[in-house]
Amino acid sequence: MAGKLTRLQRYYLYYTGTFLAFIVLLAWLEHLGMSPRWIGYAFLFFTISMYAVIGIASRTTDVSEYYVAGRRVPALFNGMATGADWMSAASFIGLAGTLYLSGFQGLAYVIGWTGGFVLVALLLAPYLRRFDQYTIPDFLGARYGGRAIRLVAVGAAILASFVYVVAQIYGVGVITSRFVSLQFEIGVFVGLAGILVCSFLGGMRAVTWTQVAQYLILIVAYLTPVAILSYNVTGNPLPQLVYGEVLERVARLEDKLFNMPDEIHVRQLYQEQADLYARKIMQLPRSLTLEREQISQRINELKASDSQMKDIVMLERQRRELPHDPDQARIRWENAMFAAVDRAKAPIHHAEAFPGDTVEEQNVLRINFLALVFCLTIGTAALPHVLIRYYTTPSVRQARESVFWSLLFILLLYVTAPAYAVFAKYEVLTHLVDIPLAKLPSWVMAWSKVGLVNIEDINGDGILQLAELSLNPDVIVLATPEIAGMPYVISGLVAAGGLAAALSTADGLLLTITSALSHDVYYRIMRPGASTQLRLVISKSLLLVVAVLAAMVAAEKPGTILSMVAWAFSIAGSAFFPALVLGIFWERATRAGALAGMLVGLSLSIYYILRVEFDGIPLLGISGLQMAPWFQVQSTSGGVFGVFAGFATIIIVSLLTKPDPEAAAFLRTIRFRREGP
Repeated sequence: MAGKLTRLQRYYLYYTGTFLAFIVLLAWLEHLGMSPRWIGYAFLFFTISMYAVIGIASRTTDVSEYYVAGRRVPALFNGMATGADWMSAASFIGLAGTLYLSGFQGLAYVIGWTGGFVLVALLLAPYLRRFDQYTIPDFLGARYGGRAIRLVAVGAAILASFVYVVAQIYGVGVITSRFVSLQFEIGVFVGLAGILVCSFLGGMRAVTWTQVAQYLILIVAYLTPVAILSYNVTGNPLPQLVYGEVLERVARLEDKLFNMPDEIHVRQLYQEQADLYARKIMQLPRSLTLEREQISQRINELKASDSQMKDIVMLERQRRELPHDPDQARIRWENAMFAAVDRAKAPIHHAEAFPGDTVEEQNVLRINFLALVFCLTIGTAALPHVLIRYYTTPSVRQARESVFWSLLFILLLYVTAPAYAVFAKYEVLTHLVDIPLAKLPSWVMAWSKVGLVNIEDINGDGILQLAELSLNPDVIVLATPEIAGMPYVISGLVAAGGLAAALSTADGLLLTITSALSHDVYYRIMRPGASTQLRLVISKSLLLVVAVLAAMVAAEKPGTILSMVAWAFSIAGSAFFPALVLGIFWERATRAGALAGMLVGLSLSIYYILRVEFDGIPLLGISGLQMAPWFQVQSTSGGVFGVFAGFATIIIVSLLTKPDPEAAAFLRTIRFRREGP
């Protein structure tokens, strides 16, 4: 093992050196005049080609290699692969952006995601490794018995993983549409091709070694721009150590900007705009008809007075863009009203904890902060694509060690994300706000075309006020090099890192989905005697189908990256955590209890997310107004209800049903068996 470890380290040192040399080469070519578009193409095709080479070199027809990498992955490299598997587009792209927009409140993601690995190390990883099989439904099926619980586990794993993988492919679309000027929908399917070359031929074996390579790229890409920015602002290239100083500067800038008369006036104008939309919504359908008639009358007046043609064309375009019916008008105007309300709100200081004008508002923020921390912690410890990584180590001891390495590699990014947000906010407040619109930097227009930056001069003064600037959280990390005026090669590097983060997680998620279908459903239930070759053919075919479906959903832009990921965590935590923990530590947990608990927890979590976030539940034919949140808990934390309901249901039903006589023997096997070296 020691010799192999040395050889692996040597391979990846060569790989890292090659990538760094490639960056230096592109920087030199940019200095000679290479266009930004070709730099973006170079990063895209170079990195995907490297992943493809690793994926093809790791191809296999062995079931153990395909599903769990032959259980031969050393702890160090499994920790690195888990870090890449874990640090998805949500961590790389969305985390710093959320901290930028919400400040202190965004720390819930850092705390929850980190805390989840503590639960993995203490409660789950060692026992799953001793089980010595392939999937989480495998474990639940063996612990509780019966096909029903395996099928429910498969359904929950597919649902949570599918929502999660859609978020990753959406992130790929954002990156490719901006940095190589592809249409968003086309960029999604380009990313899909990158995902497939990593996992199609070699399964977990290929995914593991590709993820190690992807981790090295994503961590270099994440740390480089913020280190440069830190050095430029403070003279210290370690942003984690000095961002407190910059946070003080940000606080002083906020005090100055938030109370400027122009800023206050702009927020008042947005409140008036929100009130106008509210009146139009209340007066539907008459308000829609009246607006169409007013535009038509104005067009006729301009035609009669021989006015300039461009004014007529502009009004005709406004008439065409009006909603076609009252239902469409209600949806569009409600969205516009809520957007105006958000811009009209008094801005929040970055370091202010639980801001609010009343104690009730502050308590609502506290409740959502704690609920989100809880859901992310539990969800982390229940995500199938993370848990199956601990099946791949040679021993239980190395499974424990790989959790340590995972935390260490993840820590490098998570202690940097708050600094990233502070430095990005300092740059925006210093160099973007309160300047003439005619002098806005080019990156603003570029990201506006992608739909992640919006500027509206509502007061018509030609100056950008803070309230007139709307930044999607997914743009902060990707745009920081451009915001700070760095060479475009740094922007390309960040794009390559974001792509690596999205692809690495998507690979693991797709493999989880297809393993659940091909191994747990097809092999375990439908055809137990299926040959190895047929099982792998089925798995690879399903991989293609699921990947294409996920890309089609991602192309519809169903939500921000971070919100979709939070929903996936709530679903996974509600479905798996109670059944796994009680199944390991409570001998009295029964098949009926686990089945009922998984169904109740999963159903409640899904119901809450759909009813609070969306207008009814279209898939079930249920329509109507959105449901008011219970205890003011947002949909991203809906799993808090599902987890508690799952625990309660399993305990109650288990106490009312007969204990499983084989449970004690099973638990002795996974809890008290002596560990190997």
